[in-house]
Amino acid sequence: MKVAERTSMAKEFELFDKMSAHEQVVFCNDPSTGLRAIIAIHNTTLGPALGGCRMQPYNSLDDALEDVLRLSKGMTYKCAAADVDFGGGKAVIIGDPKTDKSPELFRAFGQFVNSLGGRFYTGTDMGTAMDDFIHASKETNFINGLPVEYGGGGDSSIPTAAGVLYGIKATNRMLFGNDELGGHTYAIQGLGKVGFKVASGLLEAGADIFVTDIHQESLQAIEAKASTTAGKVTIISKEDIYSQAADLFVPCAFGGIINDNTIAQFKVKAIVGAANNQLLNDTHGKMLHEKEILYAPDYIVNSGGLIQVADELYGINHERVLAKTKHIYDALLEVFNEANISGKTTEESANQMCEKRIAERAKRNNFYTAPAKPKWSIRNLS
Repeated sequence: MKVAERTSMAKEFELFDKMSAHEQVVFCNDPSTGLRAIIAIHNTTLGPALGGCRMQPYNSLDDALEDVLRLSKGMTYKCAAADVDFGGGKAVIIGDPKTDKSPELFRAFGQFVNSLGGRFYTGTDMGTAMDDFIHASKETNFINGLPVEYGGGGDSSIPTAAGVLYGIKATNRMLFGNDELGGHTYAIQGLGKVGFKVASGLLEAGADIFVTDIHQESLQAIEAKASTTAGKVTIISKEDIYSQAADLFVPCAFGGIINDNTIAQFKVKAIVGAANNQLLNDTHGKMLHEKEILYAPDYIVNSGGLIQVADELYGINHERVLAKTKHIYDALLEVFNEANISGKTTEESANQMCEKRIAERAKRNNFYTAPAKPKWSIRNLS
């Protein structure tokens, strides 16, 4: 074999190295609709994989693959932390959500999801909406997060935002000895579906907030909201939000925003927010620890939406969802206390808690032998 051929083969096998921690990765291609998607199933020890589907115009296939692998792994930990009977998975559709969507594209995506035979449930994420999955649900039952009128649980940003507020309360308890939301200051990045609800909740509690968002209408809306509450709002530029002096930084937009550059700017006591994958890499969790900035692991804080879509598959019960979402408060306190005792970062302590839960569940599942009767139910949406 020639050197050039060996080099080419080695590069091809690098793809398998990237996916080595995952059970299954499916590349989906439907030329007639323009669908190009990747479904990644990370771990199904706790149950079938569960994770949203995001759509964005990735610069390359490598970027899309890296994103879906990272996100699906995060879902495994999020499901374990939330103690739901599901594993981790994720899907990405390569395309511009403003111009490339069509009912046919999402029906084609639904067919690929259905081909997995219940190993993967999905729904909305960044760049996709509940209405998109009405079309996908015509091809498969393995869709969640649908509108109420289609048998779903409705807007998952409501429990997500509630969970973030519980996370802030737990963090305040560690910092200040009480879990009051008012009387403290918060720098909030992003006023989307979740961020706006979090900001509104803080204003209603009498807190002062500093906010930034790329949409002017969102900034105007939060100013209007502040006019009816005891709290105050100050608009900050997107560049200055990282250096804003406040008690807590609340990221509710992009991932990877905790990095070398931003850590050097932070003037906060803690970071608690809804954004996924806030740490650019593990070293940044250690940097926060060294700087004595308390970090609330994002996959615990933002798990309210997951709790709703997981619970939806057993039947709609909003009271049950909100009751379970309250446990985010207890889970964070457990992580914070363990980190204090062990000297580890909060991210390391959270991961250890989740890995222990997965290992224990795997032992129990093996004890009862396979194939076991599924503990989950499949709704008939046809």
